[in-house]
Amino acid sequence: MKSIKLAIAGVGNCASALVQGLSYYRDRPDDTVGLMHTDVGGYRISDLEVVAAFDVDRRKVGRSVAEAIFALPNNTTIFQREIQGATCEVQMAPVLDGVPEHMARYPESQAFRVADLPPVNVAKVLKDSGADVLICYLPVGSEQAARHYAEACLEAGVAMVNCIPVFIASNVEWAQRFRDKGVPIVGDDIKSQVGATIIHRTLARLMNDRGVKLERTYQLNTGGNTDFLNMLVEDRLKSKRISKTESVQSQLDVPLPADQIHIGPSDFVPFQKDNKVCFLRAEWAGFGDVPMNFEMRLSVEDSPNSAGVVVDAVRLAKLALDRGVGGPIESASAYLMKHPPKQLRDDEARASLERFIAGK
Repeated sequence: MKSIKLAIAGVGNCASALVQGLSYYRDRPDDTVGLMHTDVGGYRISDLEVVAAFDVDRRKVGRSVAEAIFALPNNTTIFQREIQGATCEVQMAPVLDGVPEHMARYPESQAFRVADLPPVNVAKVLKDSGADVLICYLPVGSEQAARHYAEACLEAGVAMVNCIPVFIASNVEWAQRFRDKGVPIVGDDIKSQVGATIIHRTLARLMNDRGVKLERTYQLNTGGNTDFLNMLVEDRLKSKRISKTESVQSQLDVPLPADQIHIGPSDFVPFQKDNKVCFLRAEWAGFGDVPMNFEMRLSVEDSPNSAGVVVDAVRLAKLALDRGVGGPIESASAYLMKHPPKQLRDDEARASLERFIAGK
């Protein structure tokens, strides 16, 4: 079985957790904790190899990926200091709308600082590196930049895993372009393994299945990484709110009125670093129309929580490439992403995904 050659767009906290994880599990081939699948169509995590990377921050561009993942403003947990491979150089990406203006007002330790270098030709780098799959880890709201990478994937014939809420796999026109080119895409907007969205979806579905009426709910999130700093600007947050809200609404037989559901990031708390805290509340009517409610608090390390899902998405994208399947991989997208082309219940999505892996 060949290796899976990865390109990474955005060498931030999520990329750091992923690259650390590749070495962590290589050093521990029998460790299955934290993995949804040890094997996907014959591919194991040890088969993933980083061959190209793009960023705009002057502390990362020009350095090896193995070094850049530990550079500021990254602040996720370091669980694997010794990195095997990942020696390719981080190359200067086109900035486009990838860096919001307000970041300039924050300390260098917390925000992006753009390198004064010309951008590379992304499609050419993808071709020259032999990349199989590109992971899009750009900041939320990077609409132009994400589409630039999508265009490069189509030109280079490289599969795409779109981890952000820029709607590409779930957009009819973009989906058709990927089908026409025979290029797979898994998207949009990565779910965490056990995070706010998957828990909220599960509880919403549980209420429906148990015969009670969910009447209103909210999900508020805080964090201290660049993702939360980036999302302080409401204009960049619009697609994220849509993605997270629709993901929960899709689990209800009758969606809630728009003014009875509120889901989305709430504030940037620097000392939290890559720790994400979710406050979730739901109110429902039970037997005899008696009102009831619950409140919960969830605390997770944000980037490792998503990396456990991305390692599956990458292998599924490569499996589709091997099989000559282009366009959105619906089963993978439904199980792994918040805003897939087609929403399914999570148990249905998982069953569909296992059929895809088995080639059925």
